[in-house]
Amino acid sequence: MIMTLLTNFWDLVIESAPWLLVGYLLAGIIKQVIPNSWVEKQLAKPGLVSVIKGAVIGAPLPLCSCGVIPTALAIRKAGASKGATASFLVATPETGVDSISYSYAILGPVFAIARPIGALISAVTAGILVRVMDVDDNLVVEKKTCGSCCGSAESEPAGLSMGEKLKSAVQYGFGRMISDTGKWLTIGLVAATVITTYVPQSFFLQWGDGLLAMLIMILVGLPMYICATASTPVAASLLFAGVSPGAALVFLLTGPATNIATMGVIREQLGNRSLAAYLIGVISMAILFGLGLNQLFQIFNWSLQLNIMEHGESWPLWRQLAAVLLSVLVLRMFLQPVLTRLFSSSTSQQDGRESGDPVTREAT
Repeated sequence: MIMTLLTNFWDLVIESAPWLLVGYLLAGIIKQVIPNSWVEKQLAKPGLVSVIKGAVIGAPLPLCSCGVIPTALAIRKAGASKGATASFLVATPETGVDSISYSYAILGPVFAIARPIGALISAVTAGILVRVMDVDDNLVVEKKTCGSCCGSAESEPAGLSMGEKLKSAVQYGFGRMISDTGKWLTIGLVAATVITTYVPQSFFLQWGDGLLAMLIMILVGLPMYICATASTPVAASLLFAGVSPGAALVFLLTGPATNIATMGVIREQLGNRSLAAYLIGVISMAILFGLGLNQLFQIFNWSLQLNIMEHGESWPLWRQLAAVLLSVLVLRMFLQPVLTRLFSSSTSQQDGRESGDPVTREAT
């Protein structure tokens, strides 16, 4: 059974790697094309238009559930309304170029289309509800962070050549983006492998394919920190285990947008009423889109197009090389801090011995 688990995991990595690498590269390019300062300028003017802009601008941006927070706080500090900030906070982690390409590869074209549409409408709805329910829109400028993955808003170098921009895009996509999402992507791949290998279909089928199943997915996804990319293989494994397409979509829309860190920052920066409106918008739209997707699958008799864990021995060489490259990049993310600490410790000990040598000789 262990060998089956490992084989399934590696098959999933091979299937995922090319699309993830393309997505990470596009994320780096978008980071160069759409700098944070431009985003802040577009959303600085309060109003309904800024709420819609928050969703449209946030949707393709390559920021994870936690990494979006410092950017959203900078937008708020620049003068954006609570509604625009909330809209940006929903759309950005729920979807992105990397997760859309990954969704197409793993879940098929229906989810690749339904997911960003659901994210945009959820974001606009949450932003509008925040505007309606929280009329006290005094600017809060105190800056909070949710942990080490958030950091602060990055300074953006100006006047870079095309070659330098491309180099910076590659460094951001295969460096910072993997650093932000690598741990959670690994967790998502492991969870997907375990669910698909060990969980029987009967476990999920007992909840049906209607509203109850979607509420279960909300309870699972609501407190969980999982980025849009990492949630994709988990959703695929849930579908493989018998969850309805609508329930899987609910998980994809609620998991990345609602986690403990995000909810805590929203409560501190925007207030309790904004947090309530935010959750109502995200959850209600996720359920509505989930029910609608189930109906579309029934009406048009669509079939699921899951591309995971199949024909493990027939993968072409280029896919296997892509999987190796992705694995190396993720392993570097895990090992680099350890190696840095070991090198720093070794250097400090060496410096200490060198500085202590004269004292030792004088004492003797």
